[in-house]
Amino acid sequence: MGRNAFAGVVLAMIMVLGLAMAGPAQASECSDSRVQLRGDFGSAAFTVDIADTDAERAQGLMHVPSMPRFNGMLFVFERPQRAVFWMENTLIPLDMLFIDAAGVVQRVHSNAVPMDRTPIDGGEGITYVLEINGGMAERLGIEAGAELRHPVLAQDGAAWPCE
Repeated sequence: MGRNAFAGVVLAMIMVLGLAMAGPAQASECSDSRVQLRGDFGSAAFTVDIADTDAERAQGLMHVPSMPRFNGMLFVFERPQRAVFWMENTLIPLDMLFIDAAGVVQRVHSNAVPMDRTPIDGGEGITYVLEINGGMAERLGIEAGAELRHPVLAQDGAAWPCE
């Protein structure tokens, strides 16, 4: 293999590795399987499963033994409401981000205790709840006021609409 061909292969490998290492937070387009968050901390993205039926919301992440670092579950409610969660039959610690209809995080509950039946009250006016691995919100600096972007939000009222 000639020197130029070898250099081209090496450059292509570096580009592929660079894209892989950029991780989920680097992509900018909206996708049903991914949520994006932005705020004073910068930005982050999580691959998500959607729970938008009563049965899916009731099941949530119960009995899940582990979850990849940048994965989660987005709970979608038909209308803003008081959102109260608990951790019964949930095997891993979770952070819960309680989000209004515009996609603005109203409250973050960190490190919910596995198997605990204590109610976790996210407050009134919640339309979405994003569950991610426990400690991740603090590690990334995600706080109330952060904005979520996802196609399920009503785009005309979203704080951070899809492009």
